[in-house]
Amino acid sequence: MSLEGKVALITGAGSGFGEGIAKRFVEGGAKVIVVDRDAAGAERVAKQLGSNAIAVVADIAKEADVNAAVAAGLKQFGHVDILINNAGIGHKPQNAELVEPDEFDRILGVNVRGVYLMTRALLAHMKENKAGVIVNIASTGANRPRPNLAWYNATKGWVVSATKALAIELAPFNIRVVALNPVAGETPLLTTFMGEDSEEIRKKFRDSIPLGRLLKPEDLAEAAFFVASPQASMITGVALDVDGGRSI
Repeated sequence: MSLEGKVALITGAGSGFGEGIAKRFVEGGAKVIVVDRDAAGAERVAKQLGSNAIAVVADIAKEADVNAAVAAGLKQFGHVDILINNAGIGHKPQNAELVEPDEFDRILGVNVRGVYLMTRALLAHMKENKAGVIVNIASTGANRPRPNLAWYNATKGWVVSATKALAIELAPFNIRVVALNPVAGETPLLTTFMGEDSEEIRKKFRDSIPLGRLLKPEDLAEAAFFVASPQASMITGVALDVDGGRSI
């Protein structure tokens, strides 16, 4: 499999899953636009990847930031073939009524509005090229939600629904849309979901996964690489669980 000649814009690529995806894509021949609201993280990853990457600082919940990120990518590389909507945030485990409106708005802004804005910003470009791949990073919480993460789970359910709707709408333009549902992974977001970080809680998470370990960034990166590649040219509108059997 190869992504030679392809350009991918990856949100939340300054750490965690997004960083893993960026590295794998460059290894596979692609050039990447590393988008993150954390300037230090975005610049660190882009520097590691050399001339095959640029760093763009953006809050994807803000339309002006999204448009600027897309413009920077197009100016640098001339085209964008793959969009990875990876950036996401969560909330600490708590009863649904305890999540404050400001926190809810921020989760919605990144996990929902951010996917909408970034996808919207690139669709005209992809339609003009009559080709493109959009990979949305959802969660196992979309299809097997657990208590005390209600609003986070709901945003990821939206991502899966949007993926299917877009796949149908964009198929005539040869644009594929796929979702990936990762299980708890070894990323900075893990401590948010755990509430507190201890070996006991980590073991509890690991024990809930039949394959017996947490997801690594490179695990999700390989799945993203495959679904974005020409070898997956007949795969669209699906939500692939990358979860070690957690959703069974």
